[in-house]
Amino acid sequence: MKRIIINLMLLLPAIAIQAASPTAYRIFDSKGAETDFDTMVDSLSRADAVFIGENHNCPISHWMELEISRALFQRHGSDLVIGQEMMEADNQLILDEYMAGITSYDRFEAEARLWDNYSTDYYPTVYFAKDNKIPFVATNVPRRYAAIVSSGGLDALQRLSQEALQYIAPLPIPFAYDTAAAGEKFGAMMLISRRSPEEMQRLAEAQALKDATMGWFMARNMKPSTKFLHINGSMHSDNRDGIIPYLLKYRPDTRVATVTSRRQDEIDTLDPDYLGAADFYIVVQTDFPTSY
Repeated sequence: MKRIIINLMLLLPAIAIQAASPTAYRIFDSKGAETDFDTMVDSLSRADAVFIGENHNCPISHWMELEISRALFQRHGSDLVIGQEMMEADNQLILDEYMAGITSYDRFEAEARLWDNYSTDYYPTVYFAKDNKIPFVATNVPRRYAAIVSSGGLDALQRLSQEALQYIAPLPIPFAYDTAAAGEKFGAMMLISRRSPEEMQRLAEAQALKDATMGWFMARNMKPSTKFLHINGSMHSDNRDGIIPYLLKYRPDTRVATVTSRRQDEIDTLDPDYLGAADFYIVVQTDFPTSY
């Protein structure tokens, strides 16, 4: 009996350590049930277009983008195409030259208007595509044209030259302003920035331009056998909104799957308020470090 007690005492620290082992993230399906990476990828691989909606400063979001890219490449091979919100359409040439090894990384970095966190958060997936000769599409509208719409509305695009128009979705951009929906989507920003309702409408129009352009360049780069993986902020694909209605307009019958990222204080279960946002959820501990 004494030996049993001693053995239990020896085991207690190990049990305590195991119980206290931190978990950085969990994966949940559309019903809120916990699932695993392989099950998620099996489901994603059946879609024509997969959207990963990220938190821009979350290292786990970016790591999962790389791992999903690897897994889908194993399944689809040369049919896989990758695109990003973080690359703008008028930089497709410099991107292609870099991916082909014609242009050095230094020149690519200097000329492609990369996001400030590119080297820490986006470089791994771009380099994976480069190393495996996976086509990579710069899908987003050049930011100067989004700025034009933010200040003057979608009508301001009519002033653009034919050369400029090749970098945006075809005009007119389908857009219907829903005040209630915009308030829900941009309400916090409106309070913080103290923007007027008119300014918020123009902001929504600029977002529509981005979404339409990303959907347009996805559609243009999809053949019948293409499997397109698109990386974007979660607001551009959550609730099958944002880019997705435009993609389906430009390429009807495209089968779509979505992943989104969330942060929670406790990650044992998915917050029921998030249900309906995506097919899969990558839920990260709130206190997990951010990249900026």
